[in-house]
Amino acid sequence: MAGSPRRSFRSLLLVSLVILTCGFLGVVFGQKIGTDSGSYDSSDLNTSLRSFSQVYTVVEQNYADQVDPEKVIYNGAIPGMLRVLDPHSNFFDPKSYAAMREEQRGLYFGVGMQVGPRDNKVIVIAPFVGMPAYRAGIRPGDVIVAVNGKPTDNMTTSEVADLLRGPKGSRVKITVLREGTEKPLEFNVMRDEIPRYSVDVHLMIRPGIGYMHITNFQETTEHEVATALDEFGDLKGLILDLRQNPGGLLSEGVGVADKFLRKGQVIVSHHGRSSPEKIYRAAHGNNGREYPLVVLVNRGTASAAEIVSGAIQDHDRGLIAGETTFGKGLVQTVYPLSENTGLALT
Repeated sequence: MAGSPRRSFRSLLLVSLVILTCGFLGVVFGQKIGTDSGSYDSSDLNTSLRSFSQVYTVVEQNYADQVDPEKVIYNGAIPGMLRVLDPHSNFFDPKSYAAMREEQRGLYFGVGMQVGPRDNKVIVIAPFVGMPAYRAGIRPGDVIVAVNGKPTDNMTTSEVADLLRGPKGSRVKITVLREGTEKPLEFNVMRDEIPRYSVDVHLMIRPGIGYMHITNFQETTEHEVATALDEFGDLKGLILDLRQNPGGLLSEGVGVADKFLRKGQVIVSHHGRSSPEKIYRAAHGNNGREYPLVVLVNRGTASAAEIVSGAIQDHDRGLIAGETTFGKGLVQTVYPLSENTGLALT
């Protein structure tokens, strides 16, 4: 049975996205092949793209069940192609690309509270002070039973969190059960911009000795670290906690390392198959602040977090304590694609 015109148009767009992605990869790797061997035959790529288009057409028209083009393309064709390259190159569908950009920016639009599972229910762990949920009167321990009238039974924490998010200024109705009350309580909350801090803890553990934990490296991390260091004042020592930090933006990792090294010292260098080596140095330096430094790491310390700890170790700037880190000595560049998707390529 023929599909609807709208569905067929959607399929055409997604197949075009595959062709665009393959073509992009062909250009990137073709440059290296051409450099190394002196030849690159684009006809092989064109033949493969035609074969893919033909296979997809046959599947869409003849498969026993109706084909979901987004599932076939986003979850199958493109990730399958990237898996043969390396474990870290990754394709972002519209939802995951939006989430990735949201994480990089260090903010999102929602009601501002942490939720989590308990006894097969989703409860409020803590509303963030000053944020919409806090101002509305939602309390820790409240059980979220419905969002905009939609029951949360059998929903995961992430599914409930997705329902709570939305455009800034829009409203969401949150229904909760609270211990000590007989009937459910309803809160009509206006969503707002919610900051997500990468420096989630910084404090003085004793006079002159500071502690700072960095959760990841996003667009605000260097500024957050600078602010925390300013608040510490004259330090006699610092514990920098990078445990369970998966990394993030290379530029922010470089900026953070810059604050602990001497001006001009090399932080990291990288080169791609078709790009020359690029060396990142401390542009500003620590301005002579050479207080003792201990960096805490574990197996969850990866990527940009490893760059920071590695630079500190290489220049004998501090002591690295903990476990062997993840070992991801690769850098990914994220390329925006059509259909609000993206490609992270090593």
